[in-house]
Amino acid sequence: MSATYATTHNTTHTGSRSGSSANVIELDAVTRDHGSPPVRAVDAVSLTVARGELLAIVGPSGSGKSSLLNLIGTLDRPTSGRARISGHDVSTLSDAALSALRAHRIGFVFQQFHLAEGTSAVDNVADGLIYLGVGLSERRRRAVTALTRVGLGHRLTHKPNQMSGGERQRVAIARAVVGDPPLLLADEPTGNLDQKSGTSVVELLHELNLAGTTVVVITHDVELAERLPRRVTIRDGRVVSDVDSRVAS
Repeated sequence: MSATYATTHNTTHTGSRSGSSANVIELDAVTRDHGSPPVRAVDAVSLTVARGELLAIVGPSGSGKSSLLNLIGTLDRPTSGRARISGHDVSTLSDAALSALRAHRIGFVFQQFHLAEGTSAVDNVADGLIYLGVGLSERRRRAVTALTRVGLGHRLTHKPNQMSGGERQRVAIARAVVGDPPLLLADEPTGNLDQKSGTSVVELLHELNLAGTTVVVITHDVELAERLPRRVTIRDGRVVSDVDSRVAS
């Protein structure tokens, strides 16, 4: 792997200390405008997330969560301000370099599972390694490992229509982590699930975090957010609170 995408190393979180190798995400006064005349979706957000954190970005519909997710996930570039992901300044990277950064460093989980319906769980997960240039047999081997990790070692050959919603979301999570990215972004990961399945998925995110993955959950569900150690609340594109239960007095 190129040194451009080398792993950054760990420890603390709050503040906007730009350039710290301890941080996976560093947003410094980031804004994002859309349309003409421009509408401000993200408004001067400064946010730092340390390696190994588990947090929720929570807010109502239209609060700017999705736009913020796109900036953190390098799917979009800020209109102004600076976004550094895994130590890399997004504004300085070409589109190809951003694609490589995402492939090596970021896993995505969405409310819609985005699984290929006629394809087994193993091959759905193995597809997550295509852009890393991994051969088919090795992709499938790693997919089996990832599915076993999320508790689906007994469902390897099952197709999505043979699985429950919770199982399908676990397949999607396995696909997101099969390349062992240091950062996992989960956008409304329990939105299409019943309470029991949703609880199971949240427990899995906790387990992945305990194993070392930095996990950011984007959600409108305040109850879900309260189950995570840190909660960043966003409204009208601005961060209005940032509460870490681990350091609360």
